[in-house]
Amino acid sequence: MMPALFIGHGSPMNAIADNSYTKMLNGLGKKFTRPKFILVVSAHWLTNGTFITAMKKPETIHDFGGFPRELFEVQYPAPGSPSVATLVQEALGVESRVQLEESKWGLDHGTWSVLRHLYPKADIPVLQLSINRNMTLQEHLELGIKLQKVRQLEGLIVGSGDIVHNLRAIKWEEDAKPFEWALEFDKLVQEKIKERDFNFLVNEFLDTEAGRLSVPTLDHYIPLLYVLGASTDEDELFFEYEEIQNGSISMTSFRYE
Repeated sequence: MMPALFIGHGSPMNAIADNSYTKMLNGLGKKFTRPKFILVVSAHWLTNGTFITAMKKPETIHDFGGFPRELFEVQYPAPGSPSVATLVQEALGVESRVQLEESKWGLDHGTWSVLRHLYPKADIPVLQLSINRNMTLQEHLELGIKLQKVRQLEGLIVGSGDIVHNLRAIKWEEDAKPFEWALEFDKLVQEKIKERDFNFLVNEFLDTEAGRLSVPTLDHYIPLLYVLGASTDEDELFFEYEEIQNGSISMTSFRYE
């Protein structure tokens, strides 16, 4: 069964950076058996309903502004796969009501900014699964559980978000000191992941001030729930990277295998 990864993707600038984080991603891709396909749950595709990309050639989407031209010139020309999208749709079950998206999306920066380091050749089919904004956090976790079947199809599951993601508090200095609340919440979530305390991670994570400051909106937190759901009791947990960038963005990344 292929791994399930959670990758803290941070600023889009990591897509073109050469740092300890991007070196980690490059080394991580070399550890795995080559997947037949990659399924990404990105913080940047929120929809009414649940969709999976099903086009043959997904577009590289530059869904941000105010960054250098070099970043907008990046392309990640990985193929898609309509047939694999149908297989994933079937694996998730009719009750999940996952719809195929053939034209209106592609690969957003939550996907390609990570994959261009993880698999720089862009030669593995990539699909995205959207985040249904109308579902509860428990429902996201339950849909993640169904992704265990996708791992059995030799698909690599990637959740791309951030445990801590507060843009209002961001500091743009590269050596910015992390906020204490960001460190506190990041450490707490790591401990709850180790304990497999999914109740806390779904229902209680906003009970502290550190939690509320770290997760002012749910979009970057939700991909974590899909990776937790896709894990099994038999998996071993590996924390691959830990850093707070720009004071208020967690790059903590881990895998189940």
